[in-house]
Amino acid sequence: MIRYPINKGVNRPIEFRGLKGQYIYIMAVGLAVLLIIFSILYIAGVPNALLLPVVGIAGFGLLSAIFRLSHRYGVYGLMKAIARRGVPSAIYCNTKKTFTQLLQHNNCTTKD
Repeated sequence: MIRYPINKGVNRPIEFRGLKGQYIYIMAVGLAVLLIIFSILYIAGVPNALLLPVVGIAGFGLLSAIFRLSHRYGVYGLMKAIARRGVPSAIYCNTKKTFTQLLQHNNCTTKD
């Protein structure tokens, strides 16, 4: 009888050293931006004694901020928090004009 291995990791988010899902991509983009900033400043002639500590501190800040977000929100919590900020707390309508236009657009009739 042939035995086939069962893949138990289906539909799980990717994980790397405690970072899960979207935070890995955010970290990769942040590190790429730091590399570009480093190369631009190096070509511009900024002394290495100033350049290395600045980029190192910025990298440490990036890593700590992303790990903090990862532990605070979890895998999908950051997307949910950003979406929640986009939802208005209330919708105010002072006239019936909006609703009557909706009814006319949908060919609905109302009883007055």
